[in-house]
Amino acid sequence: MLEMTREEFEELVAEALDRIPPELTRLMDNVAVFVEDEPPAEDPELLGLYEGTPLTDRGEWYAGVLPDRITIYRGPTLRMCATREDVVAEAEVTVVHEIAHHFGIDDARLHSLGYG
Repeated sequence: MLEMTREEFEELVAEALDRIPPELTRLMDNVAVFVEDEPPAEDPELLGLYEGTPLTDRGEWYAGVLPDRITIYRGPTLRMCATREDVVAEAEVTVVHEIAHHFGIDDARLHSLGYG
């Protein structure tokens, strides 16, 4: 397994977030991004997870709720990548994938766009 500290991985995730076009990040609303070492035990190869209400499903009722949560998992990413460059690329794909869920884009559409 590739070795990388949590701090280094968090920096890669932050850099991936910085590469999201500003016109999209301005539209993101009430969402927080976290890095965790491992995903839930029932899905040990999960790279990222979006939990919340997509922007496309929010209505007048959406007020005073906790932020949506995007979690990027370090362990599975490092286990599947051979090089630091692979980790950079995979972290970026995973971040984009989870942010797309925030915008209401489903897995089928993401897979067709190459973010599966």
